[in-house]
Amino acid sequence: MVARLDDPPRRGKGVCAMRGSCGRTSMFGAELPCPDDGDAIKPDQKLLDLMTSVCGPSYTLPDAVCCEYDQVSTLSDRLQQAAPLISSCPACVNNFRSFYCDFTCSPDQSTFLAVTSTQKTTDGKDAVKEVNYEVSSEFKQGFYDSCKDVQFGATNGFAMDLIGGGAKNASSFLKYMGDLRPGLGSPFQINFPDNDDSAYSRNPLSCSDAGDINARCACADCPAVCPELPYIAPPSTGKCHVGAVSCLTFSLLIIYSVAILIGIAFYSWKQAVRHRQRRNERHALLHPPQSPTATGGHTNGLDGLMGRGGDDAESGPSGSIHFRLGRGASLLDPMEHLQPKQNQINAALRRFFYRLGLFCAKRPNHVFLLTAIVVTLLNIGWKFFTVETDPVRLWVAPHSETATQKHFFDEMFGPFYRPEQIFITQPGGSPVNHETLDWWLKVETEIGQLKTESGVTLQDICFAPAGPGTPCVVQSVSAWLGEEMEQWGEDWRERITNCAGRPGECLPPFGQPIDPKLILGGAKGDWLNAQALVVTLVVDNYNDDRVAPAEEWERGLKNYLAGLSRPGMDISFSTGISLEEELNKSTNTDVKIVVLSYLVMFLYVSLTLGGGLPPHVIQAFATRLWRGIIRLGVLLRIVKSPPAEYATPPPGFSIIPTLLSVNSKFSLGLFGIAIVLVAVSSSVGLFSLLGVRVTLIIAEVIPFLVLAVGVDNVFILVHELERQNSLHPSHGVDDDAASVDSDGPQPSGGGNSLPPEERVARAVARMGPSILLSSVTEVVAFALGALVPMPAVRNFAIYAAGSVLLGAVMQVTVFVSAMTLDLKRAESMRIDCFPCVQLRPPIGLYDDTAPAAEGVVNRFMRTIYAPLLLKNEVKQLVLVAFGGLFLFATIGIQHITLGLDQRLALPAESYLVQYFNALDAYLDVGPPVYFVAQGADVPTRHGQQQLCGRFTTCMDLSAANTLEAERKRPESSFVASPPAAWIDDFLQWTNPTFESCCRVRRRDPTVFCTPRDSERLCRSCFEGEQWDSTMSGLPEGADFMRYLQQWLISPTNEECPLGGQAAYSSAVKLASDNSTVIASHFRTYHTPLKTQADFINSLTAAQRISADITRRTGVKVFPYSIHYVFFDQYEHIVSTAFQVISLALLAILCITSLLLGSWRTGATVTFTCALAVTNVMGIMGYWGISLNAISLVNLVISLGIAVEFCSHIARAFMGAGSGLPVDKEVGKRERDERAWTALVDVGPSVFSGITMTKLIGISVLALTRSKLLEVYYFRMWLSLILSGALHGLVLLPVLLSYTGGQGYSLEDTDEDWVTSQMRRPMDYEYAPFADTDSMMSD
Repeated sequence: MVARLDDPPRRGKGVCAMRGSCGRTSMFGAELPCPDDGDAIKPDQKLLDLMTSVCGPSYTLPDAVCCEYDQVSTLSDRLQQAAPLISSCPACVNNFRSFYCDFTCSPDQSTFLAVTSTQKTTDGKDAVKEVNYEVSSEFKQGFYDSCKDVQFGATNGFAMDLIGGGAKNASSFLKYMGDLRPGLGSPFQINFPDNDDSAYSRNPLSCSDAGDINARCACADCPAVCPELPYIAPPSTGKCHVGAVSCLTFSLLIIYSVAILIGIAFYSWKQAVRHRQRRNERHALLHPPQSPTATGGHTNGLDGLMGRGGDDAESGPSGSIHFRLGRGASLLDPMEHLQPKQNQINAALRRFFYRLGLFCAKRPNHVFLLTAIVVTLLNIGWKFFTVETDPVRLWVAPHSETATQKHFFDEMFGPFYRPEQIFITQPGGSPVNHETLDWWLKVETEIGQLKTESGVTLQDICFAPAGPGTPCVVQSVSAWLGEEMEQWGEDWRERITNCAGRPGECLPPFGQPIDPKLILGGAKGDWLNAQALVVTLVVDNYNDDRVAPAEEWERGLKNYLAGLSRPGMDISFSTGISLEEELNKSTNTDVKIVVLSYLVMFLYVSLTLGGGLPPHVIQAFATRLWRGIIRLGVLLRIVKSPPAEYATPPPGFSIIPTLLSVNSKFSLGLFGIAIVLVAVSSSVGLFSLLGVRVTLIIAEVIPFLVLAVGVDNVFILVHELERQNSLHPSHGVDDDAASVDSDGPQPSGGGNSLPPEERVARAVARMGPSILLSSVTEVVAFALGALVPMPAVRNFAIYAAGSVLLGAVMQVTVFVSAMTLDLKRAESMRIDCFPCVQLRPPIGLYDDTAPAAEGVVNRFMRTIYAPLLLKNEVKQLVLVAFGGLFLFATIGIQHITLGLDQRLALPAESYLVQYFNALDAYLDVGPPVYFVAQGADVPTRHGQQQLCGRFTTCMDLSAANTLEAERKRPESSFVASPPAAWIDDFLQWTNPTFESCCRVRRRDPTVFCTPRDSERLCRSCFEGEQWDSTMSGLPEGADFMRYLQQWLISPTNEECPLGGQAAYSSAVKLASDNSTVIASHFRTYHTPLKTQADFINSLTAAQRISADITRRTGVKVFPYSIHYVFFDQYEHIVSTAFQVISLALLAILCITSLLLGSWRTGATVTFTCALAVTNVMGIMGYWGISLNAISLVNLVISLGIAVEFCSHIARAFMGAGSGLPVDKEVGKRERDERAWTALVDVGPSVFSGITMTKLIGISVLALTRSKLLEVYYFRMWLSLILSGALHGLVLLPVLLSYTGGQGYSLEDTDEDWVTSQMRRPMDYEYAPFADTDSMMSD
């Protein structure tokens, strides 16, 4: 029953508004004061002494009071609950005390306090139910300002969250404290009406008042006194831009545009000069000299053809007769002037490969036996074969700084917990509804009861901060709602709202407040409309066998959650074992795709290696088909006359199977692929023996890589053998007469028949140096990938280099033997795959007069592509186009991001993909970060001041103060929460005003009291001793360590929230003799990290902060967070990429210059390869391929493969010969001719044998379901294949025509050179560089 006052109460100075105690409204209610408008009375000494201890040193005791001893005693108990939360800031705690002491005891109480409603107690008395407390606006704001930044380290939060409900302004703060509510609330309603004329005149204490020890707060609790940190720009700022483009792009655009304008101007000027010259020439022809002696000399009869005078610019090779007639006509000139010189290195390599090829061709059985022995010995290493599956050991360099720091953290504080995390979402709505919550609470109960076959439960493995057997840390909405929704009825919404706003009032069983962002995802403050329920079960982790029970329980949890479903709900989850299992599973999902890729390449090789049908046979069948069409036309009366009869009968269609079965290279292609697989197997055996672990990605990618590289060599050898066969056609094979006993290439007349061994040896001699050049460069490039410290990538590079090396060795040895046997089989008309079956050769099909086969690609390259490409105007356009490509690539490079999204390494259908998507979308808190301090002498006062932040004598930029200052600029520091500074909470725990915290026995102060000991037997540890915010009287030395050990086992409860057991038991590592602190950590949280850049920048920022703390305090500090070990590589990956690619380019320059015999050609090849890789990097920026260790190795690999596109053309260019005078214009024309020859000779092989093989094989990977294979292998390799082919077949010939070195002969004797020149097909028919200008007439 509520009673109203009939008469208005008295008001005025010296008049009270309430006093004493009138009882309770219920058995468990609080004591309530009585309405009393009597005069204030003088207090006795006992009351004054109690008020002195309760109201604090800043409160001036009045002469008269409106309170009694019991009231002040009750106030003391209530203030004891709040004091530990705010005691670190004297201004806040003393304002708090003064505020309530004025409310309870002020003699002028009635001037600012009015009882507006009363209620009956159990004794029938009228007690206060509601009052109006008119506080001045100045004190309201000052009170709030002094407390709003006070931190409570144990929760990485603020005291305002606990004492003010997270209030954001003064009115909300006072309202929260005045609302009727158990705990830190009021036992009756207190309203705070606004009144600018309030009689409440107390001035608030300011935390920045340096002259008042009872007000001055430390930096951590009072930003106004913090020193200002040097400005650090956020990572997203500081980039130079001109409008929408970067300064670099803008500069390149200007340079490129100016270069094009200069080129156009120069071309126009040159055309004008040439036009003037032609006009003068026409004038001279129309007005010839009167006599030959007019010029004072004699003319040669060839002047009309060759041009007159040595200064004529057109008298070079392009103006000569032999140039117009074609390259073969150069034989008309004296041999000593035209035949190119020899290159010693090339000659030595040719002799070596000739002898090697001859040995392998003549003794195939010996080669096969020796290869089998070596391969068997290498594969013995398979017994030491081990597969690495641990993600940390796969992707983290073992000796990296972060790996070392992680090991130290694990040793000191234990491994980071194993999180079992679940997201419950409802598409199109919020899962925060009664039905979903009720269902989930039941599910969570079942999870808590899960038991494995060996009896392991969650309680056995969970992280229990209060010790084994105590409640587990389960961050879930169940912490607020309990196990049943029924207990809340219709109030469940209010419960969630209240707990989200005031988590300190809804403590879960494990005793720590839960940030609502941890359990209600995507809410953005609207908690009842959160987009996801987030549940995290924290499990203890170990680096030894003790983790086995946890892994067993996690498998049971995974199976349970995998089978959990609810209509309209999405459940995504991750367990401690999920990532490793799914990463390993991802390597098994694309076996079919990889095998299909191998099969496609195998079929392509088998179909294109074979010689097929002879050209004249194809022509005969085409003629027969045409005659059949004409006959059909006659029958239909469309054509009148039938075709003429054959002079000789054409071959029948029945010979097609015969020819195809003989000319097929199916078995040879199969053998070539087998060599690749044997090379990979031998490499695995060798490096397994050396202790290099295999990663499962190696099993998928390296065989494909080696196959793509190795097939090129197979094509080149087979095509060169076909060329030798055309130069020296077979007249039948007679094994007895085919012996070759010479040690070097034998001279031969045009078209002389040579035995198969000799032809094979010559093919190996001619192409062996090219294979050596490309293989050595590739092996070196792959081996340089081993400089990347990430184990998975380093091992990949090692295995790739070994596989390519072994494959190349076997291709120039055992494959040569197989090629010889296949050649003998084909020439003896034996069926491929069934060599025991010999067919009768069709009559007339292999006459010596049959023309050499010339494929479509060869003819296109010779008649159209090469002449067109090497025209002056086209070459200039090519340079302009590739300049534009370089500019385009440079722009793309600036958009390359760093990182490797772990979702790419997972199978597309993995349940973890959905989990990581939910993690990015709904979790609004970042990962925890620990700043580990070691080397501080903490028992000393100086050591304490280096770390602390809640006392006025702490270092201005101590560890805690620096972290707090960095928290205030999260855009640069990526730190979001106040640090949990154990040193501050520990020293506050010793505060004697907190009677329930540090307690010792009264009779024996060396014995600590337990929470169960009565207050009568115990006292505060520092009762009666000096203790203040200047650290005066705080424990040091041995006392410090004794109190610290007790604090670390003291529970955290409502009586003493500063106990260290729950929050800090694992944060401090003591020496074995407990004499000092070896290491400790300060925990805080990152801002939400959504992108790879965020994770990388958070690590960079944390390392910068640690370095600053170390420099300022002298204490060694390093940061640790669970993701740091995976992102450490990006701190230096750009410099590593530059270093590795530079070394690879230097190696390419040295190798190509040495083996090609010209530094100019070597530099041109190196420059072309660098441009090709630059374009690949540009495509990375446009195609969303991030730079990481995998893409870095692929860039190095692309350098090696780019050399393969270029090396064969460059060597053919060098081997095309050079004997012309060293003259600028003459040299230019001569290089054009050699570039044309190189394109015609090896261009088709580069296109069909290198480009198409790789392109066809890699295209199949487009079907892969693995995003990792798609992004970092399909996309990157497709880019490098297209870029390599484009630069090798288009740009390189153009550059060589300008900058190529002087050539030499690829043949060893004069006769061989003559023969090769005479037998170049169609050379007499087509002259690519005929000087049309000099042939023009009027």
